[in-house]
Amino acid sequence: MIDPAKSKEDLDLSYLKEMSGDSAEFMIEMLDTLVEQIPVYLEDLQKAVDAEDWKSASEFAHKVKPTFYYVGREDIRDYVQLIERNAKEGIDVHNIPQALVEIKQELKTILEQVGKAKTELQQQL
Repeated sequence: MIDPAKSKEDLDLSYLKEMSGDSAEFMIEMLDTLVEQIPVYLEDLQKAVDAEDWKSASEFAHKVKPTFYYVGREDIRDYVQLIERNAKEGIDVHNIPQALVEIKQELKTILEQVGKAKTELQQQL
């Protein structure tokens, strides 16, 4: 499930800091990539869910899953992992569309948080 407390916090960029050697420039590039990729991956996932193509839905969920970890949203990564597993195994697939709605709603908050984090990082350049 999505942790409502996480929605109100700043993103945890510690993984990106570690991965980038604390390079603000590299972190900004990674955040830009996430902003571009996550909506595309979720749209692909939505199309697969709408078509009830559970094999593809599982694969698209697998693709998008790590992007949430990069910004410290393990709660959403775990929720996407549940979608991935359920789609792959054909379990509770009737719950997947609503889970995807929740993730997309939370994405709006995440994108705002990414924008704030980028502004702070740009000030370090």
